[in-house]
Amino acid sequence: MGIGKGGLLRFCRRWLGRAIVAIVGVWLIGIAIFAFVPVPFSAVMAERQIGAWLTGDFGWVAHADWVAREEISPWMPLAVIAAEDQKFPQHWGFDVEAIESVLDKQRGRLRGASTLSQQTAKNLFLWDGRSWLRKGLEAGLTLGLEGVWSKRRILTVYLNIAEFGDGTFGVEAASQRYFHKPASRLTMSEAALLAAVLPNPLRFRADAPSAYVRQRQAWIMRQMRQLGGTGYIQQHHL
Repeated sequence: MGIGKGGLLRFCRRWLGRAIVAIVGVWLIGIAIFAFVPVPFSAVMAERQIGAWLTGDFGWVAHADWVAREEISPWMPLAVIAAEDQKFPQHWGFDVEAIESVLDKQRGRLRGASTLSQQTAKNLFLWDGRSWLRKGLEAGLTLGLEGVWSKRRILTVYLNIAEFGDGTFGVEAASQRYFHKPASRLTMSEAALLAAVLPNPLRFRADAPSAYVRQRQAWIMRQMRQLGGTGYIQQHHL
């Protein structure tokens, strides 16, 4: 005896509901576990890996070389704060003033202005692209991170999973690839250069920086000085 239309709809709704509960459960467990455990893989890494496989590149492997916060030069967190989110120590995941710029009222499309907390949530659990669905999920996950993790932990995870170039994830891999040394030895200018490519690491290159990237690097360095140098990181326990 076949399943009627109403029965099929109930079946689909039931399984959709279970799938949503399972996904949310995985996210909650991930937030709890990664508050203490190094992150081995992120959603963006998985997306890039699947993309490579679909193009027939089976030798390409996405991974991050996790390093503890103490093994990252203090110039690096200062650089990403100066470049991406200067209100990071004060906000609870969202920069209210920046949110006003998310919607381009003239064209009706989504723009950037994400905080480091939002970027961490997106990189760790979600997918690339811009949509209201992803933004909504990102907002919920951001609240979860801010509620469970410290600001220092959010920065540590961000720096370890951020994409700095094609196949280059995490500050340790980026430092080794571009400067041939560990992340603990990054200088102010090197950290600023890495931060300069973050808006579009597949377009901007740290190993062959364009004039725009160099200009952005110089601007980031000025912001780093205005924030107070590495003393800013110590002041806010980051």
